[in-house]
Amino acid sequence: MFDYLVNEETLRFRNEVREYVKSIPRQMILDMDSDKIEFPKEFLKGAADKNLLGCRYPKKLGGRDMNWVGATMGIEEIGVLGYIFACTFGVGGELVCDAIVQHGTDDQKEKYVKPLLKGELFAAECLTEPRGGSDFFGTTTVAEERGDYFYITGQKRFIVGGKGADYFLVYARTNPDVEPHKGISCFIVDRTDGVDTPYIYGLMGCRGGGTSRLVFKNVKVPKENLLGKKDGGFEVFKTMMIPERLGTAAMTIGAARPAIEVATGYTTRRKAFGQTINQFQGVNFQVAEAAMLLDACRSMIYVTAEAVDRNIDARRIRRMISESKKFVTESCQKVVHNAMQVIGGIGYTNVFPVERIYRDLRLASIWTGTSEIMSMIIANEWYKEYWAMKKDNQTRDSEPDAPGAFDTDEKIYE
Repeated sequence: MFDYLVNEETLRFRNEVREYVKSIPRQMILDMDSDKIEFPKEFLKGAADKNLLGCRYPKKLGGRDMNWVGATMGIEEIGVLGYIFACTFGVGGELVCDAIVQHGTDDQKEKYVKPLLKGELFAAECLTEPRGGSDFFGTTTVAEERGDYFYITGQKRFIVGGKGADYFLVYARTNPDVEPHKGISCFIVDRTDGVDTPYIYGLMGCRGGGTSRLVFKNVKVPKENLLGKKDGGFEVFKTMMIPERLGTAAMTIGAARPAIEVATGYTTRRKAFGQTINQFQGVNFQVAEAAMLLDACRSMIYVTAEAVDRNIDARRIRRMISESKKFVTESCQKVVHNAMQVIGGIGYTNVFPVERIYRDLRLASIWTGTSEIMSMIIANEWYKEYWAMKKDNQTRDSEPDAPGAFDTDEKIYE
């Protein structure tokens, strides 16, 4: 879909990812969902061997110098395997690497980005805490500066890759005496003494990604592992919200796709009342809605990715990414809902993969920023845009375009 919008290099990359996805044995998917695989190192190493990880980063670091449009197309294809495959693919190769490439030193890039893109190291991002989910700036993890080191103490939870990662991107408070967002720093923390993963979560879906709680007990981190500036974690966080939320939206499309494909095949074979059920509007209208939603999702993703590539106004990007994350994740959940509905009772069993996809995608509108948080951002940015347009006289004032527009006695605001 939308092949005509991208160049040949992007299409070749998309096709390479598709071929890799086709090569993954079904048993790996089953073993992930049953937690027989705790973290898919074999899958990530295979992707790295084919130079599929971190396609947006410079070739000298192991990437392909591609753009966000190409990356979203690749991430969608990875999602076809299952949401957790895309999650683990994206957390290291898109999120953690992105932070280090944008904010790190040359030494940090050499030590942590290159080996990750080669599949020699694995990484995880640590945001959520037991007492703080959406309240990121309320972090209670603390980094105390002593000599040439910081000592980190605290906990993070719901960390995808927490069990399998070799190093972690960790946000911790370094200054308690300033506004919350001004006193946080970001660190690259190796799995070393004091880093513990005492708990792996039993998840409804998205299993096999090593999602765990991380406990940091006075972990000694050299100052050269500070990412960006001390107390500058907010600057890292702001840029991370692009791969975090745009990547999540793109992978959700891929994860929903197999559900409607399976449903389409099923409804053209399943017969009732003397004909295949795709002949009934009650069925084919739901399939049509699902196809429409997926196309709308891709349209939104590609337009947003293009906006990021062109580095347009940061506030508009913030709104567009939030809209994409909310619309795409909720729409894809509707796609899977429709797929299960037209398949019927057998779709609720493990005879078809739709029940797994249904479980997996329930996460989509929760993690990396809930739909409610996205709505808050969208509303905030839209109101600011509206008043900026009014101030600059950029749009027609449509309020007078009504017969009773000047009945001022009827326009009561207080």
